[in-house]
Amino acid sequence: MFSNIGWSEMMILLVAALVILGPERLPGAVRWTTRSLRQVRDYASGATSQLREELGPEFEDLRKPLADLNELRGMTPRGMVTKHLLNGDDSIFRNMEDALPDKKDFLGANSGMPDFPMPKLEKPLERNERPPIDTDAT
Repeated sequence: MFSNIGWSEMMILLVAALVILGPERLPGAVRWTTRSLRQVRDYASGATSQLREELGPEFEDLRKPLADLNELRGMTPRGMVTKHLLNGDDSIFRNMEDALPDKKDFLGANSGMPDFPMPKLEKPLERNERPPIDTDAT
C-alpha cells in the first residue's frame, strides 16, 4: 500500500504528525490508523472471498478481463498495438525507425532549409489599454 513512499517521506510524515498532534496524542493516532487500515483490508478480503463463494467458477471468468485491462493500463501505446494488432511482431516499428532521418536532420540542422527569424513578440497591453483594431479582419 505504501510502496510509493520512501523512508525520507515517512520521516517527513512522522515529524509533521509529531508537530501537529504532539507527543501525547501521536501513539493513539498511530493505533487508530493501523486499526482502521487493518479493518479496511479485512473488509476488502472478506468481500473478495464472499464474491468468490457466490460466483463460484464464474469468478475467474469475471476476473480475467479485469486483469487484462489492468495489464493494458501499464502498457505504452506502441506495446498495445504490437501485442493486440500485430501479434507481438514489432518489426514494422523497427523498419520505420531505420527509415527515419537523423534527429539532427529532423530538427533542421542539416536539412538545407533556411532559418527564418522568430517573430517579435509584442509587449502586453497595459491596464485599461484597448487592443489595436485590425480593419481588414472586421
